[in-house]
Amino acid sequence: MGFLIETVFGGLMTGMLYSLIALGFVLIFKASGVFNFAQGAMVLFAALAMARFSEWIPKWLGFDNPVLANVLAFAAACAVMVVVAWAIERFVLGKLVNQEGITLLMATLGITYFLEGLGQTLFGSDIYKIDIGLPKDPLFLFEKTFEGGVLVNKEDLVAALIAAGLVALLALFFQKTATGRALRAVADDHQAAQSIGIPLSRIWIIVWSVAGFVALVAGIIWGSKLGVQFSLSLVALKALPVVILGGLTSVPGAIIGGLLIGVGEKVSEVYLGPLLGGGIEIWFAYVLALVFLLVRPQGLFGEKIIDRV
Repeated sequence: MGFLIETVFGGLMTGMLYSLIALGFVLIFKASGVFNFAQGAMVLFAALAMARFSEWIPKWLGFDNPVLANVLAFAAACAVMVVVAWAIERFVLGKLVNQEGITLLMATLGITYFLEGLGQTLFGSDIYKIDIGLPKDPLFLFEKTFEGGVLVNKEDLVAALIAAGLVALLALFFQKTATGRALRAVADDHQAAQSIGIPLSRIWIIVWSVAGFVALVAGIIWGSKLGVQFSLSLVALKALPVVILGGLTSVPGAIIGGLLIGVGEKVSEVYLGPLLGGGIEIWFAYVLALVFLLVRPQGLFGEKIIDRV
C-alpha cells in the first residue's frame, strides 16, 4: 500500500505540471478559438529567456547574488513574453480574423518554428540550467504507518505546489477581476462581447500574455528538472491528451485531466509495465485520449457542440 501511495503521489505531482501546460492551450482556445500548437515553443522560448537572463544580468550589472539574478531574470522573461504575445496578435492573428480554423492552426505551427529558430538565434542552442533553489533531497512520509515510509521527491512536491498556486491565482483572476470577466465574456461569444464595447484585440493580447506567463512558469519548472534544451518543447505534446481528456474549453478540465493522466501513466508503468515489456508511460496518455475521442469527443468537461441543419 505504501508503494502504491508513493506511485500515486508521483503521478499527481507530474500531472499538475501537465495541467499547467494544458492551461495555456485552454486559455487561448477559449478566448480566440485558436488551438495553439505554439504552446510548446512558448514554454521553450520562455525557459531559454529565463536561463540566459539569469546568466547575463549579473554580468551586465556587476553583482553576484543568485536570488536577485533570478528575480530580475524572471521579470525580464515576463517582459519578453508580453512582447511576444503583442507581436503574435499584431502581426499574425490580427491579420487572420474570421479565417478558417485550419488557417489559424497553420499559423500557430508557423509561430512554433519561428519561436524555436528565434530562440536559437537570440539565446543559443546549448543545454542551459535554471537554478531557482528547488530542494533536491527526498522526503519520507508516513514512516510510522508504512514500512520504510512513502518516498516523495521534494523538488516535484514544491513544483506541484507552485503549479497549484498559479492555477488558483488564475481562477481568482477570471472570477473576481473586471478583465477576467471580460475574458470570460469573449470566450462565451465574441460578437456579443464586442457589441458591448469589449475590445477583442486587447483581450487577445492579454490572453496570449497570460498564456506566455503560464508557459514561463512551466518552462522554469521543467527547465529546473530537465535542463533547458530544445527537446523541452516536446513536453507540451503530453498536454495534448490532457486537453482532449478534460475538454478544450474547460479550465477545471485541464487540471483534472492532467492529474488523471499523471496518475494513470505512473500506475500503469509500475504495475502493467513488467507484464507488457515497459514503455507504457510513453503512450498511455495518447491511447487514453484516443478512447475519449471515440466515446466522448468533447472531453469530460468540454462543451458539446450541436449543429442544427
